[in-house]
Amino acid sequence: MKRRSFLKGLAAVPLLSSVTAKNLLADSLNTGLVKNGEVFTAAHWGMLNVQVKDGKVIGSKPYQKTSDVYNPLQYYTHDLVYKSRIKYPMVRKSYLQNPDSPKPELRGKDEWVRVRYEDAIKLVARELKKTRAAKGLESVFAGSYGWKSSGNVHNSRILLHRFMNLSGGFVGSLGDYSTGASQIIMPHVLGTIEVYEQQTSWPVVLESSEVVVIWGANPLATLRIAWTSTDEQGFMYFEKLRDSGKKIIIIDPLKTETAEFFKDAMWVTPRPNTDTAMMLGMAHHLYTSGKYDKEFMANYTHGFEKFLPYLLGKTDKTPKDAKWASKISGVSEKMIKELAELFFAKRTMFMSGWGMQRAHHGEQPHWMLVTLCSMLGQIGLPGGGFGLSYHYSNGGAPTCKGAVIGGVNSASVGKFNEKGEFIGTDSGEFDKNGRFVAKAVATAGTGQSWLQKATNYAFPVARIADALLNPGKVINHNGTKITYPDIDFIYWVGGNPFVHHQELNRLVKAWQKPRTIVVNEPYWTPTAKMADIVFPVTTEYERNDITMTGDYSNMNIAPMKQVVEKFAEAKDDYQVFTDLCKAYDERLAIAFTDNGKSEFDWIREYYEAALNQVSQIPDFVNPMKPFDEFWSENKPVTFSSTPESDGWVRYAEFREDPILNALGTPSGLIEIYSETIEKMGYEDCKPHPMWYEPIEWLGMKDKPAKFHMISAHPTDRLHSQFSNTTLRDKYAVANREPIWINEEDAKELGVKDGDLVRVFNKRGEVVAGAKVTKNILKGVVKLAEGVWYDPSESGLCKNGCPNVLTIDIPTSQLANGNISHTALVNIEKFKGVAPELSAFSDPKMS
Repeated sequence: MKRRSFLKGLAAVPLLSSVTAKNLLADSLNTGLVKNGEVFTAAHWGMLNVQVKDGKVIGSKPYQKTSDVYNPLQYYTHDLVYKSRIKYPMVRKSYLQNPDSPKPELRGKDEWVRVRYEDAIKLVARELKKTRAAKGLESVFAGSYGWKSSGNVHNSRILLHRFMNLSGGFVGSLGDYSTGASQIIMPHVLGTIEVYEQQTSWPVVLESSEVVVIWGANPLATLRIAWTSTDEQGFMYFEKLRDSGKKIIIIDPLKTETAEFFKDAMWVTPRPNTDTAMMLGMAHHLYTSGKYDKEFMANYTHGFEKFLPYLLGKTDKTPKDAKWASKISGVSEKMIKELAELFFAKRTMFMSGWGMQRAHHGEQPHWMLVTLCSMLGQIGLPGGGFGLSYHYSNGGAPTCKGAVIGGVNSASVGKFNEKGEFIGTDSGEFDKNGRFVAKAVATAGTGQSWLQKATNYAFPVARIADALLNPGKVINHNGTKITYPDIDFIYWVGGNPFVHHQELNRLVKAWQKPRTIVVNEPYWTPTAKMADIVFPVTTEYERNDITMTGDYSNMNIAPMKQVVEKFAEAKDDYQVFTDLCKAYDERLAIAFTDNGKSEFDWIREYYEAALNQVSQIPDFVNPMKPFDEFWSENKPVTFSSTPESDGWVRYAEFREDPILNALGTPSGLIEIYSETIEKMGYEDCKPHPMWYEPIEWLGMKDKPAKFHMISAHPTDRLHSQFSNTTLRDKYAVANREPIWINEEDAKELGVKDGDLVRVFNKRGEVVAGAKVTKNILKGVVKLAEGVWYDPSESGLCKNGCPNVLTIDIPTSQLANGNISHTALVNIEKFKGVAPELSAFSDPKMS
């Protein structure tokens, strides 16, 4: 691009500061897009080589193969760049006509109007200021949960929080949908969050475990992705486990891809939501037969004697024996006892999934699993104990020795003078030359006091609909009281709540409460269609970035070089928030960009900081090259594990010395009984693990519906990502989301493989395509989550989104997690003409 015409073009973009203009020029000189050939990059689903022809993506393939396991997500990059894209900034017609009275009931039904980017920026800035002035900072919600794109610079959620903090503050959210119950209960039990922590190293498992139990997990599906970018080691280790000859036990109502992968595995099928009862039955048998580790219980656990009266039935006249557990779980009494004895006799590693804790009283299963493993006495021994993350992001892949890339932070809350001008933050101020200078240590002041106030308004993320519908309501949460704020402005990026939240018809009503909803999104997702203002943003293939691969291994530093030009009028989130800052105050933009840094400045800074890290390691063979060479070469830096990490055993130090290496619990031990929880006094979460009857399950007396629906993680998507690609053609049934139905159940229903079925309960109804199979327990159906919500005029989801049917109540007052796996549904053959899908089409335009 010629300098003269480039600078001339900048004159037409009034919102860009001179600092930003300088960076755009720098970017134009550094991008150097490949028009024909291959470009290396990375995404959640791994490191990729992307094929480009005439400046367009035509395909992609994995950069490396560590196993024979096929990962289809690596081959559909072209669809992610071009399908269902939002081309221009858009505003909902009624909102544009009158933002003060925008007819929120028309969200999802109204027409859309294309606007100039500059006007959309000004509109958002104006309405955000107006909301804060009228209703206070606590009326602005920007928790914005979701699986944003890989990359440490263009982290949309952090960039949103950075903007919101600098411009005054916002209400955030607590926890997540994935592990909402376990991440709250585990610190009480083990003193650590557990679900996102490194596991006993895979080499140790392969060498020392005699039995491996995969309980409620499907790693052959979920290891296709990682929060950063997958290092793809998990498949390799599961292949080695399959070929090791070890005894593998799969406990799951579904015969998953993982169960099929382990052809010789024992498949045990408890009723959904009864895992805790099954574990209690095992624990009772171990205790009454004396086959438990008394020394471990005495030296490493706290409160077992207070748990025993419940286990033995002295408190409620109901012994939790194998017969009792069999009646609840459907697993035979004999099987429960045999499994318990096998686990005690053999070194056993329990690899547990998270699905069991996404259920009513979801705090209990993992608490009881830890109790069971404590009785077995193998925690801290090589190949024994439990892990809650082998199925996620390649947990157990040994941690490598090297460096870790940093990322943009969310910044301190902004301070403003009496004229409303931005004057800095508690952790930074402007020098005499107008440069923003960060302080080494944040000091107390207005911004910090507001941050504390905002934190007081943060609420559990899965309670978003409840919060919108009930401002001022006070709820219990993990020993505290939380008051829902009165939210009038929502800004959502990097996520898709109209796919992942429960009981979507309730969310639709809740979503009509705020006056303004803004979304940054590449695609016309259900959430984008339910907004008021939409900014089209780039995918990770249209910008430059950098990421690690291996959430636990930190194995690679991967460049994410821009592959193609930005689609239509899409902007980077970084640009959108820079310009929103500019619309507030020139100096706000300077602080946001740290004195005008471009994406390349950030990338270089993070890489060179990592390079500096490794240069400080004595006798370390440094695989990192200078940044310019690294970026030009466009290949990952690879680090190696060490003998120490290869042989690492979770809780080995604690087992070696429970006093010097005490856990982070009040007692320093594994808390089977928690006095902390006892003081909270919650009826739905007592101070020791218990079986609670779920609100809906197959064993209840008066069932509101016949089948238990499991909305498992999809095999061929990352939640809702890839829904809009041609990969869907390979698994859709009658152009709908497939629902697994047991062969006997299908026969009774008069449903055949490939039929359209209506799935319904009192909360809603959806259309799905029947997949008749013997790979699911009778009375159970599977409808994978992540389906793009596609409501008809009557409210029927035409695309089969299971969250129309799930229940929007919390796990308990302790954690307030979601209970997506607790839901009963009815099924019947669909009658009439199948409604036409509109999930992947553009909405109505004015």
